Amino acid sequence: EAQGSDGVEAETPPADAASPRNGETPGAETPPSSQAPDGKPPTPLTMQDAQRSAVNGEWTLLDARAADRFRGENETIDAKAGHIPGALNAPFQDNLDANGRFLPSTALRERFERLLAPAGGRPVACYCGSGVSAAHNILAMLHAGLPEPSLYPGSWSEWITDPDNPVATQARPAKR
Repeated sequence: EAQGSDGVEAETPPADAASPRNGETPGAETPPSSQAPDGKPPTPLTMQDAQRSAVNGEWTLLDARAADRFRGENETIDAKAGHIPGALNAPFQDNLDANGRFLPSTALRERFERLLAPAGGRPVACYCGSGVSAAHNILAMLHAGLPEPSLYPGSWSEWITDPDNPVATQARPAKR
């Protein structure tokens, strides 16, 4: 085990760390970049963008939190439970196999295409509790060769700071 600059022991990667994983073909072509033609990544969403989307569906919002937190059944971190109205639940854990590694890119592509089918091609933005797990979904979508989604970095923790923002749960419709 190696020790990082912060004094924490880091796990040394296995000798075959660069080898193909999860049934992927050695030498397979890397998925194409999904950046815009100008080479710039998508612009992060602000709370105002997310508010507009909750009203008019401008964006497809993907919530990376566990299903029970999305449904508002379990919230041990934030002051309110639930999700942004209109959001879809895409728990980041579902991107992983039993060993904690990404699923094959084809399986990830199928997962996100299935989740996003009802969205009708609207732009996608990922969020979670604080913006960290949402990055996992972004990376999984890129690994799958899908266009890079935006990030709502404020995520649920920011959303609930505005008492006028509606909150949706499985048990009841969005409320103000």
